[in-house]
Amino acid sequence: MNQFTDQLQRKIILSQTPKRIISLVPSQTELLYDLGLREEVIGITKFCVHPQEWFKSKTRIGGTKKYDLEKIKQLQPDLIIGNKEENEKEGIEELMKHFNVWMSDINTLKDAFEMITSLGTIVGKQQQAMLLKLEIESKFNNFLSRQKQVNKIKVGYFIWRKPYMVAGHNTFINEMLAICGFENSFLKHSSRYPEVSSEEIKNTNLDLILLSSEPFPFKEKHINELKEISPQSKILIVDGEIFSWYGSRLLKAPEYFSEIIQKVM
Repeated sequence: MNQFTDQLQRKIILSQTPKRIISLVPSQTELLYDLGLREEVIGITKFCVHPQEWFKSKTRIGGTKKYDLEKIKQLQPDLIIGNKEENEKEGIEELMKHFNVWMSDINTLKDAFEMITSLGTIVGKQQQAMLLKLEIESKFNNFLSRQKQVNKIKVGYFIWRKPYMVAGHNTFINEMLAICGFENSFLKHSSRYPEVSSEEIKNTNLDLILLSSEPFPFKEKHINELKEISPQSKILIVDGEIFSWYGSRLLKAPEYFSEIIQKVM
């Protein structure tokens, strides 16, 4: 018997290395693939679009918020992997009554590193996970060492439209903005993802507006809409997966952030 502690400080006990895994989180699904698991992952969500071969072939158990409990029971997983933010508490608590559930809770890059190495240990891929973590860490260190000062560019990172919603404090997106050297202008709100009015956007005098490709799929047509509200702002469509996925996709983040900064400078 092996005991593991998740990022909610819950303990789970596994009799052996899990052979039937369900992932309820897209970024962690991709991580499991990149750690070298193939047959062990038996279920994913409809939002687990990477890798494409799994999206096409693995059993989908629903979304990240609502999933098919009966289908999950039929799959008989020996481990389910979830996340505090992406999965609803009630659904997770129901799954915990029947299965071993390991939960991540990620707001910082340090949290992401801990998740990668912890999951690697649980699924029997400890060495692969450590090498991945070290590679990501090296890329971020190199990025930070050569990064130019961006002079406190005031930024708003938009994740939703009607109503407008932005990434606020204590979010992984905010951590990524800070690593880029940007100053998030919406940290004063109590909500982690506050709604903001057109009037507030206008009065905040943003230097930069980043429109995420997910969860709301902002397109070029939405740039003019925001330009009318905040004409002085530079507005860019950005890859939401790079800013918010905290698994192996982090390998791509430093280079992408460099490209964003070049466009802003």
